[in-house]
Amino acid sequence: MTALYITLGVIVGIIAFVLLASLACFILTFYSLRRSPKEEYPIPPGKIYEPHRETMVAWIKEARRMPHDDVCIKSFDGLTLCGQYYEGAPDAPIEIMFPGYRGIAERDLCGGVQRAFALHHNVLVVNQRANDNSEGHVITFGVREHRDCLSWIDYVLERFGEDVNIILAGVSMGAATVMMAGGTDLPPQVVGIVADCGYTSAEDIIKKVIAELKLPSDLLYPFVRLGGLIYGGFDVGKASPIEAMKRCRVPVFFAHGDADAYVPYEMSLRNYDACAAKKSLFTVSGAGHGLSYIIDSDGYVKALYDIFPDYSVIKGKE
Repeated sequence: MTALYITLGVIVGIIAFVLLASLACFILTFYSLRRSPKEEYPIPPGKIYEPHRETMVAWIKEARRMPHDDVCIKSFDGLTLCGQYYEGAPDAPIEIMFPGYRGIAERDLCGGVQRAFALHHNVLVVNQRANDNSEGHVITFGVREHRDCLSWIDYVLERFGEDVNIILAGVSMGAATVMMAGGTDLPPQVVGIVADCGYTSAEDIIKKVIAELKLPSDLLYPFVRLGGLIYGGFDVGKASPIEAMKRCRVPVFFAHGDADAYVPYEMSLRNYDACAAKKSLFTVSGAGHGLSYIIDSDGYVKALYDIFPDYSVIKGKE
């Protein structure tokens, strides 16, 4: 009988350890308190962004002064998701832009409105679930976010009609979001995707971050995945942009700085190679994470025009 109690105690202890470890991984990786930024003009944290602070703040100020509509929709699971619509040219294509992991649209997509307008595109910048003024507390690395993307597409079609052309755009996890949406059966109004510094899969980027913390990634990742399953009700293992690209049927523009220390440049190379649709890769030498457009704005706009010439207009090409 004593041996039985000992065995049961060991089993209970193992289960408790697994549950607690998975909970800790869930909180650290997926849970969001949805805090608004304290800074008046937020820019991404990190030394690599400091040289560009003045430009980023100027872009944020300019966007705040522009006429825009505050819009909200309901997600497939009942969350209120919010964004801002900027119209530069009536009847022009509309870009739907998505920010990155724990990011807010104004910060991660600063310059996005200006970049869209440079191509005579209108733009809808949105906050992903569990970030800033969009509801929710669980980030799913694209598992649920790509379904939110499909809901934003439905909103645009309902508001602007079936003759509208739509381009999906995102940076970092936002790029993963739109790539995963690209692996679904998109409506014909979606004519392209812009994936800026997106990762290949949630597993790849999570393991990369764990390894940088000098921790065993192969040992800890299963707890991360289990935490998502138990406490979030989703399988982060299904967040695979690279697999979605194998099913993609719309043109994809990949952009990445080759000095990206967060999402390795090599990940965009792999996504590009996997993409089954028309594609282009724009590489910015020396650019860190999310800095490709700010470092080479003219080159970025021209490269976008080259892959989407039927839906874009830039100076000198009218």
